[in-house]
Amino acid sequence: MAPRRSTVLAGLVSTLAATVLLGGGPAAAASPTVRFVDLPGDGVTLKANVVAPATGGSHPAVIFPASWGLNDLEYLAQAESLAADGYVVVSYTPRGWWSSGGEIDTAGPKDMADLSKVIDWTIANTATDPTRIGAGGVSYGAGLSLLGSAFDRRIRAVAVLSGWTDLVYSLYGDQTRHLQSSGLLGLAAQLVGNPGPDLNGKLADFTANRNIAEVMAWARVRSAATYLDRINANDPAVLIANAWGDSFFPPNQLADFYARLTTPKRLELRPGDHAIAELTGLAGLPNAVWSSVHGWFDRYLRGDAGGTPPGQVQLTTNNRIETYGSWAAQNSSVRRYGLGGIRWLDQTGLLGGAPATGWSRAVPTDLDTVADGGVVLLTNGVAAFTGLRPTIWLPAVDRFRAGVWASTRPSSPVQIRGIPRLHLSLTGTAATGSLVAYLYDLDNLGGATLITHAPTTWISGAAGSRTVDLDLTATAYDVPAGHSLTLVVDTVDPLYYDANAPGRTITIAGGSYLDVPLR
Repeated sequence: MAPRRSTVLAGLVSTLAATVLLGGGPAAAASPTVRFVDLPGDGVTLKANVVAPATGGSHPAVIFPASWGLNDLEYLAQAESLAADGYVVVSYTPRGWWSSGGEIDTAGPKDMADLSKVIDWTIANTATDPTRIGAGGVSYGAGLSLLGSAFDRRIRAVAVLSGWTDLVYSLYGDQTRHLQSSGLLGLAAQLVGNPGPDLNGKLADFTANRNIAEVMAWARVRSAATYLDRINANDPAVLIANAWGDSFFPPNQLADFYARLTTPKRLELRPGDHAIAELTGLAGLPNAVWSSVHGWFDRYLRGDAGGTPPGQVQLTTNNRIETYGSWAAQNSSVRRYGLGGIRWLDQTGLLGGAPATGWSRAVPTDLDTVADGGVVLLTNGVAAFTGLRPTIWLPAVDRFRAGVWASTRPSSPVQIRGIPRLHLSLTGTAATGSLVAYLYDLDNLGGATLITHAPTTWISGAAGSRTVDLDLTATAYDVPAGHSLTLVVDTVDPLYYDANAPGRTITIAGGSYLDVPLR
């Protein structure tokens, strides 16, 4: 099947990048050379471009696999910038996308073989120093590059932007399937790719919630966490940059991977959603993410001691940057907020103190509230440019469709750093079901800013009582003095599939609590 080229985002990014690169002017003659080539992959032909320095001699090289749904034009602006600094840059369209041959392998073994073939070609056909090769990219390109470092030890530095480390978690986080993100991935594959029976079959199984074990096994093969020992043994320098609100690859998966990674490493988290924080850099505009990437390659491929330093966790939050020596160093204590009984007057419970007993709150299984995670890419994506998080008016949350608990208003800020964890005692549950928890910053006028949220699903066991332990998405947020930390729990969110039977209730009971990591 010939791919159909009709993705608006692909066209926009490619046009902007090409405009920046090919803009010409008096200095154009000294600019890096650009050529478009066909590369031999593992039994297929891959479309690619090569941007090389105008100077002679041997150079470090960077390989950029294109993002899901995009093509090798994606990185032209960044390739020119790197080539101007002495890098050979090879960007390619992975198999099954646009005009590259074969079927989409979704970062599987064929994609790994292709990446090694691209490295072979780069060494044989450009002025590349084979001891100084890096790989990187955004989203799909990030995942391919990180996985590639497990299978090809010639990759000495990796830049993972909005990538994943655990595809099982990305698809089935806390047993909950992601609806909007998986739908967009499938749509892009149909529009500009050749998904073939493998990807089509897995997407169909995922959507129908069948053959779960097989889909998870397929996803593990495509997860860098599966090959962490290999990556550690190969010892590439790994830079990971992601967004707090990434709705495709939520950042919790990165914390454990980063902690167990023994190579030179760095983790950066910024406001925004999937691939938004680095987007302006693809158009050649100044961009903090890409500045870190350039510095990372400079340090590990050019030996520049002034490049981006390793061994740091850099968090951007509250319009400032915080740097820590490890993920664990960002918080010094955990405060437990017990869930209390619901007050009759305002139908709100107290969040704080020891977990209370002797109370319960029933929520319906098929009725939504204004509390939700928003729209994939858009809702959290705004934060990358404005720093503003999603906000609702809390009084509009229907108390007969959700449980709401609010803390007292402290006289000093509450600085949340890390992964809040919610423990719920449930009664009257069906054998399968879902809940969604939202943590808000509530001001004095009822405005509630979303700090973090996460869904949870149980898919086995008997009906009746059970406990649920849920990790909310990692966050760094300061609740101002005088504001109330507020928890909302309901059963429906447009971002996710749920496992609830309609017309039932789930009862939250005493003994429930929220653990909040504090700076």
